[in-house]
Amino acid sequence: MIACSRPQIPPVALSGYGWNVKRVLVFGPGASGKSTFAICLGEITGLPVIELDKVFWRSGMVPTPPDEWVKVQQELIRKHEWIIDGDLGPYDVVEVRLPAADTIIFLDFSVARCAWRALRRSRERFDFWLWLLRYQRHSRPLLMASIAEHAHGAKLHLLRTPEALRKFLEDCCSPSSRAVD
Repeated sequence: MIACSRPQIPPVALSGYGWNVKRVLVFGPGASGKSTFAICLGEITGLPVIELDKVFWRSGMVPTPPDEWVKVQQELIRKHEWIIDGDLGPYDVVEVRLPAADTIIFLDFSVARCAWRALRRSRERFDFWLWLLRYQRHSRPLLMASIAEHAHGAKLHLLRTPEALRKFLEDCCSPSSRAVD
């Protein structure tokens, strides 16, 4: 579990890697911990967190139609500061939000780790399990290609283990990560 009891850092000061973080996208397979990570990063930075699952899925787990989803995302990214977490797999239209990001954090965890987490947290639909099992060979390459094509100005962080994730958050809080005015 990620501990988030850290002092809040003004968003413009979180620049440990040489950039100012104001628009963050968090991707990864199902049950990788995207929402937990985004909430924690939001607590550290003061940036508002938008959880796409809460915006995208309608009552009864009905997906938002693609044309409507594009419009919803356009509204979300108009804001000047945000952390948007979510990877909606085959339902997603990531090309809308990728160009607006200055930072992309990809929780690139193994399918086994994510499957274990999914089994522990709740019952998932069959399409979730298909997406998760196909993630490394199908969804991940498509997402990485979209990032390469549409997110030219963004800094990409691939975090492959929970330890790397914790280290990233610790680095965000370290004095050396704060910009000097």
